[in-house]
Amino acid sequence: MAKEAIKMPLVKRKNDSEKDQLVIRGGKKLKGEIVIRGAKNSIPKCMVAALLTNEQCVLHNVPDIKDVRIVSEMIQAMGGEVVQLEEGSLKIITKNVQPINPRQLKHIARKSRIPILFAGPLLRRFGTAMIPELGGCSIGPRPVDYHMHALEKLGATVSTIPSGYHITSKKLTGTKIRLPYPSVGTTEQVLLAAVKADGVTELSNAAVEPEIIDLISLLQKMGAIISVDIDRVITVIGTGELRGYEHSALPDRLEAASWACAALVTDGKIHVKNARQLDMTTFLNKYQQIGGRFEVDESGITFWKGGALHSIALETDVHPGFVTDWQQPFVVVLTQAHGASIVHETVYEERFGFVEPLNNMGAQIQLYRECLGGNKRCRFGQRNHYHSAVIMGPTALKGAEIVVPDLRAGFSYVIAALAAEGVSVVKNIDIINRGYENFIDKLTALGAAIDV
Repeated sequence: MAKEAIKMPLVKRKNDSEKDQLVIRGGKKLKGEIVIRGAKNSIPKCMVAALLTNEQCVLHNVPDIKDVRIVSEMIQAMGGEVVQLEEGSLKIITKNVQPINPRQLKHIARKSRIPILFAGPLLRRFGTAMIPELGGCSIGPRPVDYHMHALEKLGATVSTIPSGYHITSKKLTGTKIRLPYPSVGTTEQVLLAAVKADGVTELSNAAVEPEIIDLISLLQKMGAIISVDIDRVITVIGTGELRGYEHSALPDRLEAASWACAALVTDGKIHVKNARQLDMTTFLNKYQQIGGRFEVDESGITFWKGGALHSIALETDVHPGFVTDWQQPFVVVLTQAHGASIVHETVYEERFGFVEPLNNMGAQIQLYRECLGGNKRCRFGQRNHYHSAVIMGPTALKGAEIVVPDLRAGFSYVIAALAAEGVSVVKNIDIINRGYENFIDKLTALGAAIDV
């Protein structure tokens, strides 16, 4: 443990490039080991849970990513403490927090969607919460209607204001809620609100992603009583007081899959330390089907290409299906597979917005409005969204200038540039820092030819 604790800095660090671009010379095989830490889709929510108690909370396996800094900034702006004990460990104390200034909240919230999850804890604490317009990745509309409806069911009053929502409640009360879709964010919202509500809350058609289970495990350590049934029903028995926690977050399965894809397209071999097979079962099945190989040991998973890559048909879905965040790097891999691959996106209607730059690099990807998968319950059928793709391969990719639109697309462009002939300039790379810790250092360690 460090001799002296330090506050989480709110400024750019060494891997947040001042130029905000990356120059990549393709053709290098990535070989070596990289280390992944806690999941980007879990850590920030674990930090928000600290608002449910006046006691000290300690969170381990914390990556140095932008979303962690955003939540730290918000807690500190409210008068709480976020202190780095040692690399990868944070102490969070929220005993003296106060409602945040709306202008300051708006400034922070435009960077991420995480602030909406503060609603439940703040309602319990102050009886009021302001939720401004939210930021995040441009992968299609992600309305907050499900969140607001769930909070209203729990007893909150939601008012629309010009810059977002004003939510009030004298008391949250347990109830029955059924989600129209197994939304991860709304499931987290209900968990964070219901654990201190009066009575029992039954949430059906809930999301059950590993990151959700990780949050439930943390809340249980705090004294919450939560059960998860096999039919997507989560039951929460509200409790008056919650304890502090000490928790180590699960490793990031989405980052692990991204590096696995990088190993395939560069014909390299990458050991991803801390990757867990259990969380990646569906991805690993598809990985083997197209010709990828992997080996699991006590420290993680090693990924490489077993031979020629084969085309495949796949469909994204909520867990335990093929995660939408795996789709974009996997599409890059499929540009190097023999034959015609089909990818049907059923989670975000604009997830294929990243395809055009890949086609400019030489890929042959055709988008369709029709549902080209087997999901008869697809939400986007007959709605004119380009949510299916046919990828022809293998195609030779050539270096290009690319602007990153969102987190997963950004890393996917990096993967494409690594596989391309010639030099690529990937701009707006700061977005990638939201979810990939020290990714430039990791690329360098694996032998990538890059300049910042």
